[in-house]
Amino acid sequence: MMESRQAQRKNEHLSLASKYYQQAHRDHPFDQVRLIHTALPEKAVKDVDLTATLAPGLKLATPFYIEAMTGGSDQAKAVNRQLARLAAKHGVAMATGSASVALKDPACRDSFQVVREEDPDGLVIANLSAKATLDEAQAAIELLGANAIELHLNAAQELVMPEGDRSFYWLANIEHLVKHLDVPVIVKEVGFGMNKDDVTRLHKAGVQTINVSGRGGTNFAMIENRRNRRADFNDMAGWGQTTPETLLEARAAGSGATFIASGGITSPLDVIKAGALGASACGVAGYFLNVLTQDGIDKLDQTLGEWRVAITRLLTLLGVSSYADLGTVDYVLGPDLLSYVHQRDL
Repeated sequence: MMESRQAQRKNEHLSLASKYYQQAHRDHPFDQVRLIHTALPEKAVKDVDLTATLAPGLKLATPFYIEAMTGGSDQAKAVNRQLARLAAKHGVAMATGSASVALKDPACRDSFQVVREEDPDGLVIANLSAKATLDEAQAAIELLGANAIELHLNAAQELVMPEGDRSFYWLANIEHLVKHLDVPVIVKEVGFGMNKDDVTRLHKAGVQTINVSGRGGTNFAMIENRRNRRADFNDMAGWGQTTPETLLEARAAGSGATFIASGGITSPLDVIKAGALGASACGVAGYFLNVLTQDGIDKLDQTLGEWRVAITRLLTLLGVSSYADLGTVDYVLGPDLLSYVHQRDL
């Protein structure tokens, strides 16, 4: 059966994300964060609780989860099936890619439903644009039996996308969805970060959980630029705030919201550093997808197990009992990040 134009676009996204993976991770923003070692942790591995908070009322078994990647094509279905199997095995939460394609084309629904088939008892997160209607959001939640929904903010991606939106009035709709949906609403950037005013406005609109998703991981502007035959946006390769920068922006807002970090999380140490900067959990997409596509499901299976072990031991090494306690850990910032903090008065 011939796939729809939207399904073909999903396949292009997967292919280009893999193609540009090394380029996207050429610089690593988390290298600008150094944790201060303590020689007297006074802690044992058995004392460490690995659970973390995703959103009010939703606990994660690990402080990292499989962040939104794909859905909407046969290729995407195969990827989601593999990811969901591993999510179920390791007790790791999983988000899907945007379900808008499934709401428009019923033939695409099974590429999302496969997640719940493979992980019937796990924590699953639906994903839609922040412009989604209440009916669309409820349909996406029902499609996946989702425990939460991410509403993504992707203005930079849309403006580079040849067929993308050109108008972005989201805040009132987000407030409406938060008020009327029965599951937690997470508002998520797609890899360009946020500033402290964004965080303040979202929290005033009722958003309790914000995924700041900074620059450093998959760059959707460059992916869409590769698809764009009408204009060249290569100069946007460095657009946006890095994940450490946007975590510091979020903390400076002082809103009281819960923050998730994603964008360039490539190791257990990155997860720990994000926690020290205020993240309550971390979403990982590009790194896990790259392991899966380059080395296979067995290697990703091994990787997920190794991350659990490493994060537990790093928490022990830092002398803290839980991921939430990382806020007490001392750190120093590299010159670029420190300059950003001073110039932004964070």
